[in-house]
Parts: sequence; structure tokens; C-alpha cells
Amino acid sequence: MDRLDQLQQAVEAIREDYNKAKGGNKAAGTRVRKAMQEIKNIAQQVRQEMLEVRQEA
Repeated sequence: MDRLDQLQQAVEAIREDYNKAKGGNKAAGTRVRKAMQEIKNIAQQVRQEMLEVRQEA
């Protein structure tokens, strides 16, 4: 699976919990924060891949 697809799926997966967290559900907020950390890591991997592509060109 492509990293960009992983990133998109991770964002879509937290949508429901995000809305619950905005409504005051603290457990959903915790899940969103954990998922956002994973999203950050995936985004960093995408960034690194793009730097490698740039260096190869």
C-alpha cells in the first residue's frame, strides 16, 4: 500500500472519533490524539520518500 493511501485511510478512520471528541467524549479525544501521532509518523515517511526522490533526480 502506498504511504499516501495509508495517510488518507488513517485520516478517514478517525473522522467519527473526531466528531465524538468535539462533542465532549474524552475517550474519543484520546483515540484521536493517538491516531494523529500515527498520522504524523506516516507524513514524515512521505516527506522522507519525497526527499529521496528529489535526490535521485
